[in-house]
Amino acid sequence: MTKLTTKKPSRGRANLALLRRVSDAEIARTSPPELAELPADFWVEAALVVPNAKKAISLRVDEDVLTWFRKSGPRYQTRMNAVLRSYVVAMRKGRGKTGARTA
Repeated sequence: MTKLTTKKPSRGRANLALLRRVSDAEIARTSPPELAELPADFWVEAALVVPNAKKAISLRVDEDVLTWFRKSGPRYQTRMNAVLRSYVVAMRKGRGKTGARTA
């Protein structure tokens, strides 16, 4: 069994050699509980999202929404962006009824 270190990696510097040695059992042991019972088809419609350039803004959101995302841990703003991105994609595909432009 490979022991994962708790040392925080420097930004963007994953230890790929260590990650390649991690067993499935170690991954299962250290994964968050909400990932334990994912259905087999969970990733079927997953799509790789290549990050775009980011723009810093000030955004007002409901307090409970912000609290929910913050409780999900580090990079919560990235997850919030992913939710907004999926909405934009859906609107562009014509799934939305909000009258938003689809260009």
